[in-house]
Amino acid sequence: MTGSMIVNNLAGLMMLTSLFVISVKSYRLSCGFYACQSLVLVSIFATLSCLFAAEQLLIWSASAFITKVLLVPLIMTYAARNIPQNIPEKALFGPAMMTLLAALIVLLCAFVVQPVKLPMATGLKPALAVALGHFLLGLLCIVSQRNILRQIFGYCLMENGSHLVLALLAWRAPELVEIGYRYRRHLRRHCDGVTGKKNMAYPRHAGRE
Repeated sequence: MTGSMIVNNLAGLMMLTSLFVISVKSYRLSCGFYACQSLVLVSIFATLSCLFAAEQLLIWSASAFITKVLLVPLIMTYAARNIPQNIPEKALFGPAMMTLLAALIVLLCAFVVQPVKLPMATGLKPALAVALGHFLLGLLCIVSQRNILRQIFGYCLMENGSHLVLALLAWRAPELVEIGYRYRRHLRRHCDGVTGKKNMAYPRHAGRE
């Protein structure tokens, strides 16, 4: 199996885990699936870094492991403790409809990315289609869910999708780490609104506000 096939398969696994994040009823399970998805994303970064000698992605994979795999799921799990589990959720779409919409989104994105020239390899276009579809699926989760924590999960899915798009299109840019940092600070503010207090997992840095 070539490196491009590994990346494409891992990207498909990301889309599968995103459906579990949205569909499962338990918030803790959703946090666990998000951690698994983030671990898959870290694996994609590490694979791309080894294939194309991209040191920036190796640094980003280490940063993503600490923040996405460890810190964000812990913060979300803590936030879920304050939300009753027995309240029925009124989502706009059920799990079956979300699965169908996800397939249609990825199919549409596959047509959209056909004229795009990747700086890495043309064999990674399926991963780019999944990354773009992952971003749109997170947006769909935000507008279709009526629960604030589920909507924050949608932001998390959008973040992972946007980071994968950046890794495929602008993998040599040193600003990738800064973009990821600012996006995580934006996500932290939404988590603060759920917990009702300020999280100390992301320290403030002078000059980055």
